[in-house]
Amino acid sequence: MSNPIYIGYNFSIKPLQPATEILIAELGYAGFESFVETEDGVTAYIQKEEWHESILQDIQILGSDEFEITYTFEEIAQTNWNAEWEKNFNPIVIEDMCAIRAPFHEPFNTKFDIVIEPKMSFGTGHHETTHMMIQHILNNDFKGKSVLDMGCGTGVLAVLTEMKGAKPIDAVDYDNWCYLNSLENVGRNNCAHITVIEGDASVLGKNKYDVIVANINRNILMQDMETYVSCLNKKGMLFLSGFYADDIPMIQGECEKFGLMLKEKLERNNWVSLKFLN
Repeated sequence: MSNPIYIGYNFSIKPLQPATEILIAELGYAGFESFVETEDGVTAYIQKEEWHESILQDIQILGSDEFEITYTFEEIAQTNWNAEWEKNFNPIVIEDMCAIRAPFHEPFNTKFDIVIEPKMSFGTGHHETTHMMIQHILNNDFKGKSVLDMGCGTGVLAVLTEMKGAKPIDAVDYDNWCYLNSLENVGRNNCAHITVIEGDASVLGKNKYDVIVANINRNILMQDMETYVSCLNKKGMLFLSGFYADDIPMIQGECEKFGLMLKEKLERNNWVSLKFLN
C-alpha cells in the first residue's frame, strides 16, 4: 500500500493566541488531521484525497479583523516527516525531573527520561497544556493506580504515568496517526502496562479508572464530561487541559454538576490545567 500524499498549509498568525487555537479547531472540523505549532503560527496537514480548492471557505477566523493570518500551501509526501521532526524537535526538561527527547538526542540525567518521536502527533511537552499535565503527573501519586490518557497524542503522558508506577493504563486517541505513533512510543520506552486504543469516548464502555488525564479542546471536554465521570472510581483524580483561563467557569461548572471538586489550577501563558477530585 502506497503512502498517502498530504497537502500542508503553513499559516503565519499575528498575534499568535488565541488565534492559533481557534484556527486549529476550525481546521479540524474542516478535515485537517494533524498540526504542528511553529514560531510564527501553525502548519496543518490534510490528505490530498480529502482536499479541495474551497477547503478554507468556512474557516471563519481567516476573515477576522482581530488577527492577521496569511498562508501558503504545498503538496508533501509522508516520507518527509522524520527528517522534518529531526530539524525542528528540541529536547525539553520539566521541573528538573522529566526529560522529553527524540531518539537522536543524548539521554538526560533526570529521574524520568522519555524518548518520543512525535511525527505528526500532538504532545512533546513543548506546548503549555502538555507541559502542565506533565507537572500534574510529576506532583501526584500514581503508584498502582489505573489510568486513562484520553486524547493521548504521542502517548507521552501515558508513558510518564507508567514510569511513576501506574498500571494498567489505557491510552486513547481517535486520530490514526496518534494511535500508531503512541504504539511506537510505548514500545520505544519499554512500557509493559499501556494499551493503546483507537477511538473516541464511545470506546470506553464500562471501564473504570483511578485517574483520568484528558488534554483535549474545551468543546470535546464538555461533550464527554459525563462519560469521563462515569469511568472515574470513587476518590479518583481527573486532570484536564486544552483550554484557556476564561474557560474555567464553564469547565468547573460542568465538573461540579457531576460531583467533582476543583482542587488545583496551573496556568502558563493563559492556558490552564485543572485537577478535580471525585
